Amino acid sequence: MAFLRTPDRRLPDGTMTRVFPFHISMEGMESVLLCRDEEDFDHLEKTFYLSAWKNNGLTIMEIAMSNHGHTCILAPDMQAALKTGEMIKKRHSQYLSWKYSEKSILSRSSVDIRYLDSDWYVRNVLAYIPRNAEDSNCRIEDYRWSSYRGMFVQGRCEAPVKRVSALSIREMRATFRTHEDLRPVPWLINIEGGIEPASACDWEYLESAFNHEQAFFLKTIGSVNKSEMVQQLALNRRIRHTDTEMLAIIANLADKWYRKTIVDLTPEMKAKLLPYLYRCYRTTIPQLARCLQLSREIVRSLVPSRKRPALPQEVPES
Repeated sequence: MAFLRTPDRRLPDGTMTRVFPFHISMEGMESVLLCRDEEDFDHLEKTFYLSAWKNNGLTIMEIAMSNHGHTCILAPDMQAALKTGEMIKKRHSQYLSWKYSEKSILSRSSVDIRYLDSDWYVRNVLAYIPRNAEDSNCRIEDYRWSSYRGMFVQGRCEAPVKRVSALSIREMRATFRTHEDLRPVPWLINIEGGIEPASACDWEYLESAFNHEQAFFLKTIGSVNKSEMVQQLALNRRIRHTDTEMLAIIANLADKWYRKTIVDLTPEMKAKLLPYLYRCYRTTIPQLARCLQLSREIVRSLVPSRKRPALPQEVPES
Protein backbone atom coordinates (compact mmCIF):
# COMPACT_ATOMS: atom_id res chain seq x y z
CA MET A 1 0.00 0.00 0.00
CA ALA A 2 1.35 3.43 -0.97
CA PHE A 3 2.32 5.86 1.77
CA LEU A 4 -0.42 8.38 2.60
CA ARG A 5 1.14 11.47 4.13
CA THR A 6 -2.16 12.91 5.38
CA PRO A 7 -4.18 9.87 6.51
CA ASP A 8 -7.33 9.55 8.60
CA ARG A 9 -6.74 8.70 12.24
CA ARG A 10 -8.86 8.23 15.35
CA LEU A 11 -7.76 11.02 17.67
CA PRO A 12 -7.68 11.12 21.47
CA ASP A 13 -11.10 12.79 21.55
CA GLY A 14 -12.55 9.79 19.73
CA THR A 15 -13.15 11.45 16.37
CA MET A 16 -11.92 10.03 13.08
CA THR A 17 -10.42 12.81 10.97
CA ARG A 18 -7.72 13.69 8.50
CA VAL A 19 -4.37 14.51 10.14
CA PHE A 20 -1.21 16.29 9.01
CA PRO A 21 2.46 15.71 9.94
CA PHE A 22 4.35 18.37 11.91
CA HIS A 23 7.86 18.57 13.32
CA ILE A 24 8.32 20.30 16.68
CA SER A 25 11.74 21.22 18.03
CA MET A 26 12.69 22.81 21.33
CA GLU A 27 16.10 24.37 21.80
CA GLY A 28 17.77 25.01 25.13
CA MET A 29 20.52 27.58 25.64
CA GLU A 30 24.26 27.33 26.10
CA SER A 31 23.89 28.16 29.78
CA VAL A 32 20.70 26.18 30.44
CA LEU A 33 20.19 22.52 29.55
CA LEU A 34 16.82 20.92 28.93
CA CYS A 35 17.97 17.71 30.60
CA ARG A 36 20.66 17.36 33.25
CA ASP A 37 20.01 13.85 34.56
CA GLU A 38 17.97 10.75 33.72
CA GLU A 39 14.90 12.06 35.52
CA ASP A 40 14.93 15.14 33.27
CA PHE A 41 15.25 13.05 30.10
CA ASP A 42 12.35 10.88 31.23
CA HIS A 43 10.20 13.93 31.94
CA LEU A 44 10.88 15.52 28.55
CA GLU A 45 10.05 12.29 26.71
CA LYS A 46 6.76 11.90 28.57
CA THR A 47 6.02 15.59 27.99
CA PHE A 48 6.20 14.99 24.24
CA TYR A 49 3.53 12.28 24.45
CA LEU A 50 1.35 14.05 26.99
CA SER A 51 1.37 17.35 25.09
CA ALA A 52 0.40 15.73 21.79
CA TRP A 53 -2.34 13.65 23.43
CA LYS A 54 -3.75 16.59 25.38
CA ASN A 55 -4.02 18.64 22.19
CA ASN A 56 -5.68 15.86 20.18
CA GLY A 57 -2.55 14.76 18.36
CA LEU A 58 -0.56 11.55 17.95
CA THR A 59 3.20 11.13 18.35
CA ILE A 60 5.08 9.46 15.50
CA MET A 61 8.66 9.72 16.76
CA GLU A 62 10.65 11.67 19.38
CA ILE A 63 14.04 12.11 20.97
CA ALA A 64 15.17 13.95 24.10
CA MET A 65 18.68 15.40 24.15
CA SER A 66 20.50 17.41 26.80
CA ASN A 67 20.09 20.78 25.06
CA HIS A 68 17.34 20.14 22.52
CA GLY A 69 14.47 17.83 21.70
CA HIS A 70 12.51 16.78 18.62
CA THR A 71 9.12 15.22 18.10
CA CYS A 72 7.10 14.49 14.99
CA ILE A 73 3.32 14.40 15.42
CA LEU A 74 0.10 13.95 13.50
CA ALA A 75 -2.37 16.74 14.25
CA PRO A 76 -5.72 17.83 12.77
CA ASP A 77 -4.49 21.38 12.09
CA MET A 78 -1.74 23.90 12.69
CA GLN A 79 -3.46 25.24 15.80
CA ALA A 80 -3.23 21.85 17.51
CA ALA A 81 0.46 21.62 16.58
CA LEU A 82 1.13 25.12 17.94
CA LYS A 83 -0.63 24.31 21.21
CA THR A 84 1.37 21.10 21.48
CA GLY A 85 4.63 23.01 21.12
CA GLU A 86 3.55 25.60 23.68
CA MET A 87 2.55 22.90 26.15
CA ILE A 88 5.87 21.05 25.75
CA LYS A 89 7.80 24.19 26.68
CA LYS A 90 5.44 25.16 29.51
CA ARG A 91 5.36 21.72 31.17
CA HIS A 92 9.09 21.12 30.98
CA SER A 93 9.89 24.66 32.08
CA GLN A 94 7.63 24.30 35.13
CA TYR A 95 9.24 20.97 35.96
CA LEU A 96 12.78 22.36 35.73
CA SER A 97 11.84 25.44 37.78
CA TRP A 98 10.36 23.21 40.48
CA LYS A 99 13.30 20.79 40.52
CA TYR A 100 16.14 23.31 40.40
CA SER A 101 14.42 26.26 42.12
CA GLU A 102 15.18 28.57 39.22
CA LYS A 103 12.58 31.00 37.85
CA SER A 104 11.90 31.48 34.12
CA ILE A 105 14.44 28.78 33.41
CA LEU A 106 13.44 28.36 29.74
CA SER A 107 12.12 31.86 29.10
CA ARG A 108 14.60 32.46 26.28
CA SER A 109 14.47 29.00 24.76
CA SER A 110 12.52 28.59 21.53
CA VAL A 111 10.01 26.15 20.08
CA ASP A 112 9.60 25.80 16.33
CA ILE A 113 6.73 24.04 14.53
CA ARG A 114 7.13 23.00 10.93
CA TYR A 115 4.46 21.50 8.66
CA LEU A 116 5.95 18.64 6.62
CA ASP A 117 4.51 19.25 3.18
CA SER A 118 6.05 16.45 1.12
CA ASP A 119 6.81 12.74 1.38
CA TRP A 120 10.52 13.55 1.08
CA TYR A 121 10.29 15.98 4.00
CA VAL A 122 8.46 13.44 6.18
CA ARG A 123 10.96 10.64 5.51
CA ASN A 124 14.01 12.80 6.08
CA VAL A 125 12.63 14.24 9.32
CA LEU A 126 11.74 10.78 10.65
CA ALA A 127 15.27 9.63 9.80
CA TYR A 128 16.91 12.78 11.16
CA ILE A 129 15.27 12.57 14.60
CA PRO A 130 16.89 9.31 15.82
CA ARG A 131 20.19 10.29 14.19
CA ASN A 132 20.52 13.01 16.82
CA ALA A 133 21.68 10.26 19.19
CA GLU A 134 25.07 10.44 17.49
CA ASP A 135 25.59 13.84 19.14
CA SER A 136 25.97 11.93 22.41
CA ASN A 137 28.61 9.65 20.92
CA CYS A 138 26.08 6.85 21.15
CA ARG A 139 24.86 4.32 18.63
CA ILE A 140 21.34 5.15 17.50
CA GLU A 141 20.02 1.76 18.59
CA ASP A 142 21.59 2.12 22.05
CA TYR A 143 20.30 5.61 22.85
CA ARG A 144 17.79 5.32 25.68
CA TRP A 145 15.78 8.53 25.30
CA SER A 146 14.42 7.96 21.83
CA SER A 147 11.42 6.19 20.34
CA TYR A 148 13.70 4.40 17.86
CA ARG A 149 13.40 1.09 19.67
CA GLY A 150 9.63 1.12 19.11
CA MET A 151 9.98 1.06 15.33
CA PHE A 152 9.58 -2.04 13.16
CA VAL A 153 8.51 -4.28 16.04
CA GLN A 154 4.82 -4.29 15.05
CA GLY A 155 3.81 -2.54 18.26
CA ARG A 156 5.27 -5.23 20.50
CA CYS A 157 6.96 -4.22 23.75
CA GLU A 158 9.57 -6.07 25.74
CA ALA A 159 8.19 -7.62 28.92
CA PRO A 160 7.58 -6.86 31.67
CA VAL A 161 5.32 -3.89 31.05
CA LYS A 162 2.31 -2.36 32.76
CA ARG A 163 -0.63 -0.49 31.30
CA VAL A 164 -0.88 3.17 32.28
CA SER A 165 -4.63 2.66 32.62
CA ALA A 166 -3.92 0.12 35.39
CA LEU A 167 -2.02 2.63 37.54
CA SER A 168 -3.62 4.16 40.58
CA ILE A 169 -4.19 7.91 40.56
CA ARG A 170 -1.20 8.32 42.89
CA GLU A 171 1.02 6.15 40.68
CA MET A 172 -0.13 8.01 37.58
CA ARG A 173 0.75 11.39 39.10
CA ALA A 174 4.12 10.17 40.34
CA THR A 175 5.02 8.55 37.02
CA PHE A 176 3.90 11.35 34.68
CA ARG A 177 3.93 14.36 37.02
CA THR A 178 0.46 15.37 35.93
CA HIS A 179 -3.06 15.59 37.29
CA GLU A 180 -4.49 14.59 33.91
CA ASP A 181 -6.63 11.46 33.83
CA LEU A 182 -4.57 9.12 31.66
CA ARG A 183 -6.79 6.07 31.96
CA PRO A 184 -7.94 6.37 28.31
CA VAL A 185 -4.40 6.23 26.86
CA PRO A 186 -3.17 2.91 25.38
CA TRP A 187 0.39 3.44 26.62
CA LEU A 188 2.56 0.93 28.46
CA ILE A 189 5.39 1.63 30.90
CA ASN A 190 8.36 -0.60 31.72
CA ILE A 191 9.61 -1.64 35.14
CA GLU A 192 11.67 1.56 35.36
CA GLY A 193 8.57 3.69 34.81
CA GLY A 194 9.64 4.75 31.32
CA ILE A 195 7.12 4.93 28.52
CA GLU A 196 7.31 2.23 25.88
CA PRO A 197 7.31 3.95 22.47
CA ALA A 198 5.84 0.97 20.61
CA SER A 199 2.66 1.50 22.63
CA ALA A 200 2.60 5.29 22.38
CA CYS A 201 3.84 6.10 18.85
CA ASP A 202 1.96 5.84 15.59
CA TRP A 203 4.50 3.31 14.37
CA GLU A 204 2.21 2.27 11.51
CA TYR A 205 2.59 5.73 9.97
CA LEU A 206 6.39 5.64 10.21
CA GLU A 207 6.67 2.13 8.83
CA SER A 208 4.35 3.02 5.96
CA ALA A 209 6.55 6.05 5.16
CA PHE A 210 9.40 3.61 4.53
CA ASN A 211 7.34 1.03 2.62
CA HIS A 212 7.34 -1.20 5.72
CA GLU A 213 11.01 -1.93 5.10
CA GLN A 214 13.40 -1.45 8.00
CA ALA A 215 16.32 -1.56 5.58
CA PHE A 216 14.86 1.49 3.79
CA PHE A 217 14.54 3.28 7.14
CA LEU A 218 18.14 2.48 8.13
CA LYS A 219 19.43 3.50 4.71
CA THR A 220 17.66 6.86 4.99
CA ILE A 221 19.05 7.41 8.49
CA GLY A 222 22.53 6.81 7.14
CA SER A 223 22.12 9.05 4.12
CA VAL A 224 20.07 11.96 5.49
CA ASN A 225 21.91 15.28 5.23
CA LYS A 226 22.03 16.26 8.89
CA SER A 227 23.34 19.77 8.22
CA GLU A 228 20.47 20.41 5.82
CA MET A 229 17.90 19.16 8.34
CA VAL A 230 19.40 21.28 11.13
CA GLN A 231 19.22 24.30 8.83
CA GLN A 232 15.63 23.68 7.79
CA LEU A 233 14.21 22.47 11.10
CA ALA A 234 16.16 24.40 13.72
CA LEU A 235 17.94 27.42 12.29
CA ASN A 236 16.11 28.89 9.32
CA ARG A 237 13.33 30.50 11.29
CA ARG A 238 15.60 31.70 14.06
CA ILE A 239 18.27 33.40 11.95
CA ARG A 240 17.74 36.57 9.91
CA HIS A 241 19.79 36.30 6.72
CA THR A 242 21.44 39.18 4.89
CA ASP A 243 20.53 39.76 1.24
CA THR A 244 23.82 38.18 0.18
CA GLU A 245 23.10 35.07 2.26
CA MET A 246 19.52 34.88 0.96
CA LEU A 247 20.75 35.17 -2.62
CA ALA A 248 23.10 32.24 -1.98
CA ILE A 249 20.19 30.22 -0.55
CA ILE A 250 17.99 30.99 -3.56
CA ALA A 251 20.83 30.20 -5.97
CA ASN A 252 21.32 26.81 -4.32
CA LEU A 253 17.60 26.02 -4.49
CA ALA A 254 17.35 27.19 -8.11
CA ASP A 255 20.17 24.83 -9.05
CA LYS A 256 18.77 21.98 -6.96
CA TRP A 257 15.17 22.32 -8.16
CA TYR A 258 15.59 23.49 -11.74
CA ARG A 259 19.28 23.30 -12.67
CA LYS A 260 19.16 27.02 -13.39
CA THR A 261 20.67 30.24 -12.06
CA ILE A 262 18.52 32.92 -10.41
CA VAL A 263 18.67 35.02 -13.58
CA ASP A 264 17.31 32.13 -15.65
CA LEU A 265 14.32 31.41 -13.40
CA THR A 266 10.96 31.87 -15.11
CA PRO A 267 8.10 33.68 -13.32
CA GLU A 268 6.42 30.29 -12.78
CA MET A 269 9.57 28.89 -11.13
CA LYS A 270 9.83 31.93 -8.86
CA ALA A 271 6.17 31.51 -7.93
CA LYS A 272 6.91 27.96 -6.72
CA LEU A 273 10.04 28.99 -4.82
CA LEU A 274 8.48 31.93 -2.98
CA PRO A 275 6.10 30.07 -0.60
CA TYR A 276 8.87 27.64 0.33
CA LEU A 277 11.36 30.43 1.09
CA TYR A 278 8.81 32.42 3.07
CA ARG A 279 7.75 29.40 5.10
CA CYS A 280 11.18 27.91 5.78
CA TYR A 281 13.39 30.97 6.27
CA ARG A 282 13.24 34.05 8.45
CA THR A 283 12.82 36.43 5.54
CA THR A 284 10.49 39.27 4.54
CA ILE A 285 8.45 40.30 1.53
CA PRO A 286 10.80 43.23 0.74
CA GLN A 287 13.86 40.95 0.91
CA LEU A 288 12.30 38.35 -1.37
CA ALA A 289 11.26 41.09 -3.79
CA ARG A 290 14.84 42.39 -3.91
CA CYS A 291 16.46 38.99 -4.28
CA LEU A 292 14.08 37.68 -6.94
CA GLN A 293 13.63 41.00 -8.74
CA LEU A 294 9.87 41.03 -8.31
CA SER A 295 7.47 43.69 -7.10
CA ARG A 296 6.35 43.54 -3.48
CA GLU A 297 2.75 43.23 -4.64
CA ILE A 298 3.53 40.09 -6.62
CA VAL A 299 5.50 38.58 -3.75
CA ARG A 300 2.74 39.41 -1.27
CA SER A 301 0.17 37.70 -3.48
CA LEU A 302 2.23 34.52 -3.69
CA VAL A 303 3.30 33.93 -0.08
CA PRO A 304 1.10 32.50 2.71
CA SER A 305 -0.16 34.78 5.45
CA ARG A 306 1.64 34.64 8.80
CA LYS A 307 -1.06 36.54 10.64
CA ARG A 308 -2.83 33.43 11.88
CA PRO A 309 -2.26 29.67 12.06
CA ALA A 310 -3.46 27.60 9.11
CA LEU A 311 -6.79 25.87 9.50
CA PRO A 312 -7.20 22.25 8.39
CA GLN A 313 -8.58 23.15 4.97
CA GLU A 314 -5.71 25.61 4.46
CA VAL A 315 -2.95 23.04 4.84
CA PRO A 316 -1.63 22.51 1.31
CA GLU A 317 -2.35 19.25 -0.44
CA SER A 318 0.41 16.84 -1.41
